[in-house]
Amino acid sequence: MRSADTPIDTGGQAEEIDTTVSHVARIWNYWLGGKDNYPVDREVGDQILEMLPDVAILARASRAFLSRSVRFLAGEAGVRQFLDIGTGLPTVDNTHEVAQRVAPDSRVVYVDNDPLVLAHARALLTSTPEGETAYIHADLRDPETILTKAAGMLDFDQPVALILMGIVEFITDDKQAYDIVNRLKDRLCSGSFLTLYDGTNVVHREASDQIVEVWNNSGNAPLTLRTPDQIRHFFDGMEILEPGVVSVSRWRPEATPWGEPEEVDAFGAVARKP
Repeated sequence: MRSADTPIDTGGQAEEIDTTVSHVARIWNYWLGGKDNYPVDREVGDQILEMLPDVAILARASRAFLSRSVRFLAGEAGVRQFLDIGTGLPTVDNTHEVAQRVAPDSRVVYVDNDPLVLAHARALLTSTPEGETAYIHADLRDPETILTKAAGMLDFDQPVALILMGIVEFITDDKQAYDIVNRLKDRLCSGSFLTLYDGTNVVHREASDQIVEVWNNSGNAPLTLRTPDQIRHFFDGMEILEPGVVSVSRWRPEATPWGEPEEVDAFGAVARKP
């Protein structure tokens, strides 16, 4: 199924970008060294960095986990369809770039609800001629809309890799979070995959809790931290691949002379639907 005529689905949204309130995608962009952010984002980002400088390391480790997991999915696992929800602002090694370097015919659908991401969506649509990319402006809290629109671009009768990177932590009610992820998983056929990470406080403990307090008081969408065991429940009914639910920095890291990388307060995994 091709969607060349409608690569961007705006969801009928015409939201203006509020530059007076910080936003998660723009703060994350700032930590990754991007330029798509405003003074209010840098202010909150710097406040958090003062409390825990390792947050910048976490941001880079999380991005590297995305790259390694997508490379595995497109390569060893042979997946050719990707549904990336909570895309964030375009930066280095977006999902389609990683997947299409391995398999040029990969198709990638991005989903986000940030108007700034929508404004930059064209940067996410630089597909190879053999593959395809598309963008849907929608909210994770509305999985039915996401699945309906994505079905016009992806074939759900064939394996799909569902990507939820650092997005479910913004669904603060546990039951709602599990229900949403389960609804998305239910739509996937056998042989599909889920790759997901969420924030924890098992590494830096009080510092991570303090950061969440600052974050939730800054005008951003509130978030919650979950334990590795709570994160594991997002993969219920699936086969979690080795090395299991681990700090993202330790999910199949590249070999270095310095040994195993330090843990960061983001834990995740990759799992296959039987």
